[in-house]
Amino acid sequence: MSLATWLPVLILASSLLPGVVIFFLAEEHRGVRTALNLGGATVKLALVAVLITGVFDGQVFESRLTLLPGMELVLNADALSVLFVTLSSGLWFVTTLYAVGYLEGSQYRSRFFGFFSLCVTATVGIAMAGNMLTFLIFFELLTLTTYPLVIHRGTPEARHAGRVYLTYTLVGGAALLLGVAWLRALAGPLDFTETGVLAARGDLDPDALRAIFALILIGLGVKAALVPLHGWLPQAMVAPAPVSALLHAVAVVKAGSFGIVRVVYDVYGIEFAQELGLLQPLAVVAAVTIVYGSVRALYQDELKKRLAYSTVSQVSYIVLGTAIFGPVASVGGVVHLVHQGLMKITLFFGAGNLAETLGIHHVREMNGVGRRMPLTMAAFTVGALGMIGVPPLAGFVSKWYLGSGGLGADQAWVVSVLLASSLLNAGYFLPILYRAWFLEPEGSWPHEERGPGRWETGWMLLVPPVATALLVVAVGLLASAPFSPLEWSQLIIRREYGQ
Repeated sequence: MSLATWLPVLILASSLLPGVVIFFLAEEHRGVRTALNLGGATVKLALVAVLITGVFDGQVFESRLTLLPGMELVLNADALSVLFVTLSSGLWFVTTLYAVGYLEGSQYRSRFFGFFSLCVTATVGIAMAGNMLTFLIFFELLTLTTYPLVIHRGTPEARHAGRVYLTYTLVGGAALLLGVAWLRALAGPLDFTETGVLAARGDLDPDALRAIFALILIGLGVKAALVPLHGWLPQAMVAPAPVSALLHAVAVVKAGSFGIVRVVYDVYGIEFAQELGLLQPLAVVAAVTIVYGSVRALYQDELKKRLAYSTVSQVSYIVLGTAIFGPVASVGGVVHLVHQGLMKITLFFGAGNLAETLGIHHVREMNGVGRRMPLTMAAFTVGALGMIGVPPLAGFVSKWYLGSGGLGADQAWVVSVLLASSLLNAGYFLPILYRAWFLEPEGSWPHEERGPGRWETGWMLLVPPVATALLVVAVGLLASAPFSPLEWSQLIIRREYGQ
């Protein structure tokens, strides 16, 4: 078998195998566990680099395994899957480094890192799924592998959050299963196809296709945190900071939004979805979610909950771009898969550093923290300004393409939504930055792990947010560079629109 056949499997195995081995390691084997984690992440990045160059040159990478007659597990690399795989692999590396430092000295690290690796495996499987059956299998595996991470602390609050998470995701999974089974019975095998596998079928009942789309959207919308299916996400913030970063930037919410992109583009096809009247209702749901999440964020004093409601809002930019019938807005939605991930993971790393080093969990406790932890807060500031849409940061690029695409598609209301969202973003991020940089501390911090005059926190906690903040700047400044997220997103959309 050739490299083209084996490469998707090897990318999957680079996190699966270390994860399985880690489960059997004793807690004291810290060095072996760290080597397996970072070694697997490094190998995955190297394999993904090969994948990027091959897909750009038009090479086909595909692995197929027959499960039952007429039912195949398919791993396939196209331009869209490469974008998501690259994001997942790159952020897995920095999140693993961060998690090693964050969980130093804590209990059950082998269990944590085992499920951590399996979670990334499921995410990569979702990214490289070549048909709806494969997507469904890995989508549900993601639920099973993230649940132990959500309840990792074992507190009553963590167990309650885990039950809420399971309730939402299992109900969503049932809706997704029903939709996929119905669609397969109606249309046969559902291999993902650029311009849509259903677009060429003129013999299918349009009303049935609309009902199926609604079921699939419910299933995917739970993980994408679309209103009113978002309730699990703020409660899941009881999880450790590396898990929050994983949920918001790499895995769960990103898997849901990526799934919506896949279904619209590669199952229904963007033009066929427009003919069926599916895009406008989807755009309305996304717009409501964008504004609602931002409004709720304004009233959250707990830092991680404010960031959680920000995620509810920001992830729906991806859905909004997908729902606007026009290539420019579509580019804005797809590129936000990457941009939101970089910005949000930076913010959660910063929040984790504040909690771990100074015991800061609430916005009201952040007065003057920028002088105590300048690098952490500088990275946090870059992430926050990017979310607001300040040029030339990553978030500005996404919003510019979404707004321009809305105008180009004669949907000027999109600009109003983006302006309202940006003002609300400023409303809940700028007070944080003002407190951190311009106000005097009110007494001592809730707890002080490291005294003044030393590094503001451990290097494993400091390097990841600084690195991702630099990427937020770089992908904005170098948006037109070869292989940038924006250039790659334009490649994806050209192929999806058959150009």
